[in-house]
Amino acid sequence: MSVKEQYWKYSLIVIILLLGTLILIHLHPFMGGLLGASTIYVLLRGQMKYLTQKRRMKKSLAALLLLGETILCFLIPLSLFVWMMINKIQTINLDPEQLIQPIQNFASLIEEKTGYDLLQTENLSSLAAMIPNIGQFLMGEISGFTLNVFTLLFVLYFMLTGGKKMENYIYEILPFAPQNKQNVMSEIHMLVRSNAIGIPLLALIQGGIAFLGYYIFGVPSPVIFGLLTCISTIIPIIGTAVIWLPLVIYLGVAGNWGHAIGLAIYSIIIITNIDNVVRFLLQKKMADTHPLITMFGVIIGLPLFGFMGVIFGPLILSLFLWCIDIFKSEYLESRNRWINY
Repeated sequence: MSVKEQYWKYSLIVIILLLGTLILIHLHPFMGGLLGASTIYVLLRGQMKYLTQKRRMKKSLAALLLLGETILCFLIPLSLFVWMMINKIQTINLDPEQLIQPIQNFASLIEEKTGYDLLQTENLSSLAAMIPNIGQFLMGEISGFTLNVFTLLFVLYFMLTGGKKMENYIYEILPFAPQNKQNVMSEIHMLVRSNAIGIPLLALIQGGIAFLGYYIFGVPSPVIFGLLTCISTIIPIIGTAVIWLPLVIYLGVAGNWGHAIGLAIYSIIIITNIDNVVRFLLQKKMADTHPLITMFGVIIGLPLFGFMGVIFGPLILSLFLWCIDIFKSEYLESRNRWINY
């Protein structure tokens, strides 16, 4: 390769990287919709292939049919979940005495043990200042969710109609040997499918079991706290303890020590450990992903991609380790064999 050709080659690489970075920065608000479309495409590609090849259906018609399935099976349940959360929050009995008394009891207990007054003016002012920020955050999240839903449906339609060309194009530009290309594509499909099915399933199971415990031990509004427990399953390391631990403290401060101890035991033994049981069963049916990859992948993915980081964070970390393994097998081991020879 001449100097001129090398100049063209590396200049083109630099241009691609710069333009790609610029595009990604400006597409960041739509990232949830783009990643959501990619996830659902992986789940529906088999159905698309069946409808177009076996049933001889037009691609556009098959894509519209699968978009209807997406709305019915994914978006409507998710919207109902959000609506149920809002409805439950609105129907909570906001009796001031009922809310203030446990807080005062808890603050008195902290002051008695540590000498620190939680209800001092500075703390109350800080709490009051947070309320508008929380409202703005929720409104921004709802607006972003709506925007990404339309993005998801729009992008998914074209991914379904042009899926084969898209997959072939990605397959051709992967910088691996043919065998490794096939392994990488299979790994991506398996990991996306595993996380897209396994994480919501785990959240529903843990939320249902948590709701049962909250109901048994007299937690106020057990439905809404069960729903919050569903959401908290995506939080790395701490997980559902974000919800049930404050509830245990609340019951104890309110004087219900029997219920507080019972809920603590129930949460530690059942709610926490059901995570390990469900993950073990899912790993037998789907991808055998190491728990550390899942945990650190979520930590990496949430700041980058929002909620979809739960799926794509572990995927990125797995692909990173996969690339290291490919580099080791294709270059380092072959070099070591040549040296030994």
